[in-house]
Amino acid sequence: MAGHTRKWAKVKRKKKKDDRRKSRVWARLSQEIETAARNGGGDPDANVALSQALERARDEDMAKDTIERAIKRGTGEIEEEGRERVTYEGYAPHGVAVFVEGETENINRTVKDLRNLFSDHGGNLGKDGSVAYLFEQKGRLAVPTGATDEMTLFEVAVEAGAEEIDEADAAYIVTTRRDAFADVEAALDEAGIAVEANDLVRSPTTTVALAPDEREAVEDLVEKINDLRDVEAVYTTLQIDGVPLTLGVDVAPPAEH
Repeated sequence: MAGHTRKWAKVKRKKKKDDRRKSRVWARLSQEIETAARNGGGDPDANVALSQALERARDEDMAKDTIERAIKRGTGEIEEEGRERVTYEGYAPHGVAVFVEGETENINRTVKDLRNLFSDHGGNLGKDGSVAYLFEQKGRLAVPTGATDEMTLFEVAVEAGAEEIDEADAAYIVTTRRDAFADVEAALDEAGIAVEANDLVRSPTTTVALAPDEREAVEDLVEKINDLRDVEAVYTTLQIDGVPLTLGVDVAPPAEH
């Protein structure tokens, strides 16, 4: 049974990651559809921007009712309480810094949930800026190893502003500065190099390694934070097997050599 339990846990983690990715993509597409409808009306036959946004939404299997609500919000037919992008900072046990990204329509609920979790697990929710300086925002793109050879990828990506290229899990991980992210993504697209996943992530500038029992306490807290409905990604300074502990992110960093 232990083997089945581990397998089921792995399946659940993968499904949760896939669901979070879909949630982020749908949220971005909803905003795109809403903006297009607001600027050019709700008829896709007379609104090229809306027509293109709808095509992208269908490619992502976006639910029909979600698409229709986005159009109606744009045209003013319905009003819904908006969701707000939020970030929170704090410390887990043993001095591990934690940076949380999310989206919520109820900030009071989100803050309360986070504060309770930190407190119950021996950590504390901090003020803005308390740990942000320990993380640097980076762009990361995953390119399947079968999509191109490493030399070609290196030439295209570095020329466009990429900082480094590593290999992990049958993919090349291209890391960029935040301000070069769009340029690198555009260069890869122009060169016909397929990108499997891309995201802006928080990369810790320093990490800490803990004993197994201490690490377990931090992992428990981070997993519970990641399970909150308003949380999209959790970044930490905890290093496990050479990689900073990060949950909810499509493009994870490769292991350090």
